[in-house]
Amino acid sequence: MNAIFVFVPGSNSNSFHFSPLLRELTLLGHRALAVDLPGHGFDATFSASYQAPQDPAALAAAPAGLKGAAHADDVAHVIDVVRRAGEHGPVVLVGHSRGGMTVTGVANAVPELLHRVVYVSAWCCVDLTADGYVREPEWASSVLNDLGAGLLAGDPAELGALRMNWRTADADLLAKLKTALLADGTDAEFLAALNTLEPDESLDGGSDRVDPDAWARLPHTYVRLSGDRSVPVELQDRFIREADALLPDNPFDVRTLDTSHMGFLVRPRQTAAVLADLA
Repeated sequence: MNAIFVFVPGSNSNSFHFSPLLRELTLLGHRALAVDLPGHGFDATFSASYQAPQDPAALAAAPAGLKGAAHADDVAHVIDVVRRAGEHGPVVLVGHSRGGMTVTGVANAVPELLHRVVYVSAWCCVDLTADGYVREPEWASSVLNDLGAGLLAGDPAELGALRMNWRTADADLLAKLKTALLADGTDAEFLAALNTLEPDESLDGGSDRVDPDAWARLPHTYVRLSGDRSVPVELQDRFIREADALLPDNPFDVRTLDTSHMGFLVRPRQTAAVLADLA
């Protein structure tokens, strides 16, 4: 049977984000779906204060639907989707960016349900947790470090969630965001991509690291995005290197795309071809 691709979005993202890639995979004859993690998609929190004209004070205080949301719930949700999809064919689980943390949790828990896992410039924690890696030299070049507090639309401690104002009109902040997320895209593509993002994200990204016992026979691919200024390629390569050291008899299958953090989503054909080759 043909494989079924299941996509896990990154931070502040949802299933809508993957529509172009799902289209291209379908046109290549594959089945594919994208997951909305709990509290995302049509369950996401959008307050009237986030619309235009914005009310910054109200936006900073509006209740967050993701307050107290747990990484374990994300993992359980994706396991349920994988289990159901697996009734119809082998499952290739694909994570982008922070979605890699959920993929790792699922792979550790139910490797027997997976045909392959794929990380697309995604967090694949091995020796450290995410909190540890952001203190390492490989993270220092991330343009996300240049954003400061300008993108935050509220106090995470008070909201119980991370709230970002992607609809900011700050020209300097928008320029930095474009460099971080879609440096190789047009301004129109960048604004379109930005408007697929949601204001809120959970504070709990999890602490899962690759379990060598679960991964001993699980095929895994890392798709490096060599133009990524958000998750630097140096960090991507460290994830690969550490996983290969942990699993010398089952190393990463590595592919490279010369694109930015979100570039493959607005120009999806090449990425779809890479993924189709893994099926």
